[in-house]
Amino acid sequence: MTETSSTIEAARSWRRRELGRLAMGAGAAAVAAPWVSRHAAAAGVVKVYAWSDYIYQDMIDSFREETGLDIELSKFGSNDELFNKLKASGGAGFDLVMPTTTEGPQWYDAGDLLQPLDESKIDIEAVYPSIYERSIDLGGTYRGKRYILPFNWGTEGMTYDSSAFQTSYGTLSLGDLWRPEMIGKATVRQKSALIAIGRTMDAEGKLQSNGMLDAYKDEETSRKIFDQILPVAIELKKNIKKFWNSADDQYTAFNQDGCVIGLTWDGPGIVLSRTSGGRIRYLMPKEGGFAWLDGMSIPTGAENVEGAYAFINHMYRSDMGAAMANQSGYNSVVAEAVPLLKPEAKAAFEAAYPEGAVDNLWWWPMVTPWFNPVRAEYVEKYTAA
Repeated sequence: MTETSSTIEAARSWRRRELGRLAMGAGAAAVAAPWVSRHAAAAGVVKVYAWSDYIYQDMIDSFREETGLDIELSKFGSNDELFNKLKASGGAGFDLVMPTTTEGPQWYDAGDLLQPLDESKIDIEAVYPSIYERSIDLGGTYRGKRYILPFNWGTEGMTYDSSAFQTSYGTLSLGDLWRPEMIGKATVRQKSALIAIGRTMDAEGKLQSNGMLDAYKDEETSRKIFDQILPVAIELKKNIKKFWNSADDQYTAFNQDGCVIGLTWDGPGIVLSRTSGGRIRYLMPKEGGFAWLDGMSIPTGAENVEGAYAFINHMYRSDMGAAMANQSGYNSVVAEAVPLLKPEAKAAFEAAYPEGAVDNLWWWPMVTPWFNPVRAEYVEKYTAA
């Protein structure tokens, strides 16, 4: 059994004993009630730096009611924005941040920005065991210590206006972004566009890249692959109406800028589907959607560490997992959140991920320290062209 597996089992045993104790002392109703942080948190405010569409007011209100702590919420739109902010401050300014798990190596290479987490203080039994274990390989741990906990998972797939473009699962492709009729009608983010074009070229036999996984292998191989992708991407750039960098950008692209198709996050894609009455749809491409796992971490400069642990445990409650999923369109890592999803949220999930789609996902690989500067170099060339 691995060190993390031992920790998980120890925490589960503790939780079972604690739930039993609560049941003996307060009756079965206490066990059924939402799980409140089992650690006394310091009074005051918990400063949370989160993705722009992850934390909602009802979640903040619930946390305040249960713990007496307030949330000071700041929002970011990209991993680069989060990393640069924490690097500039030396890990200070926030009590909890939400990096993508695969970005872990960049944080570890930068030094003392995130602190190792005490898993005995965390209700990890609430998380799908398979996701908790997978987060290790994706970058959640470093030298045997946990630094990034899973928070939610989702995909980057195809959003399209069905009134202007008809398609179906198994037919819809990443390559549809670059159809001649989509000139000036597509939205993407630059770094995803480069990888998507590479995956399409690979599938068509025009690029040898092991499905773009070799781009993460070493710097020399990565540059050779991006050198082949870049001229193709520049030629196809005429299709792009709008580059997006946040959830709000994606909403604007379809609601105001006239985009017909895009490679977007599932959250905005699913919300757009709901608000358009199903006219705009979100679906996995036949090549497989991009899959990601976002997390929670405590920076080294956190002033309210116990408050941060209280927030983590509150987010691992089933009702909070459901609240996030129902409002954002993303998927919670909390196993017991699924029964609490609203019917429209369940329906949206089934529509976005038909049978076999989840098994066909392309998980963003763990990012080594050299990769981001290389990719950023090619993104800059692509954007400036």
